[in-house]
Amino acid sequence: MADTAPTLKSQLRADLTTAMKAKDQLRLSTLRMILAAVQKEETAGKEARELTDDEVLKVLAKESKKRGEAAEVYTEAGRGELAANERAEAQVIDSYLPTPLTDAELADVADTAIAQVAEEIGERPGMRQMGQVMKAATAIAAGKADGSRISKAVKDRL
Repeated sequence: MADTAPTLKSQLRADLTTAMKAKDQLRLSTLRMILAAVQKEETAGKEARELTDDEVLKVLAKESKKRGEAAEVYTEAGRGELAANERAEAQVIDSYLPTPLTDAELADVADTAIAQVAEEIGERPGMRQMGQVMKAATAIAAGKADGSRISKAVKDRL
């Protein structure tokens, strides 16, 4: 492999070793869980394969979202200590994710996607072309914003 930059997966493994040596239990258990989720994704389907960094980022985003949802459920149930643990795990996971886009940056993404679709179809897209605009916007945002935020920004602009 000519690319000398470490892959995200190898970075996760290296950080796992560092967490073991530092006896950082939260980071250690979270990284183990992330790597297990990545491995599960790699072996899902008809044949095992190596995930790309983008695919690993999708797994990380999914795991982070799960932690956030679990923290909300624990908070509603009055289990503050469990909610705090879920949030701490989410912070560890989020440290590997790209910085999320601000609302202003998201509006720019929506505008760019609308312009791209307008160029393709020869007119300004309306709500009927929302799917095309969402596809373009999701590609531009590249994992830096979740679908619901992208959808809201696109709807506001159409």
